Amino acid sequence: MQGVPAASLVIGIASSPAERRHLARLLGGSDAFLIVSTVDQAREFLGVVEASPVPAPATRTALAEVTPSPQPPPPPPDLAVDSDRRVLRWRDQEIDLTRLEHDVLLCLVHAPGQVWTYERLHLEVWGNRHLGRGSDMHSVVRRVRGKLARLNAAATIHSVRGVGFRLAPV
Repeated sequence: MQGVPAASLVIGIASSPAERRHLARLLGGSDAFLIVSTVDQAREFLGVVEASPVPAPATRTALAEVTPSPQPPPPPPDLAVDSDRRVLRWRDQEIDLTRLEHDVLLCLVHAPGQVWTYERLHLEVWGNRHLGRGSDMHSVVRRVRGKLARLNAAATIHSVRGVGFRLAPV
């Protein structure tokens, strides 16, 4: 893109997935770009970026590869996933997890605060590339959110619209 300094971050805002794909194609020549759905998402991101180190000039970054902070906060100390028994434990309470619930939650717990893209989660949990609308993944996440809520855990799964999910404190 002409007129954009080499070390700048370009932010594009587009409400629909088709518009975001179009912006990604347009911004593909930029060193670093971020595409979000709303102005509020951009503001939220910029609040985090101000405290973060500036990426190297040659780094090419999309929202899916950006973590909210240099070192995401650890999961709440009382939140644990027992893989041997496939249960979610919050303090002295436990709840059973299906294989898919366990695998999705395990990804998110090991990198709290980090945004996991639909594609990366799909590859990690289902073993294939994410295709389509992701209703399978949304269904699993909805069930896990319900289980976290039933345990009154101090964490939940936040959606990053058009990108993926992250584990965050309540």
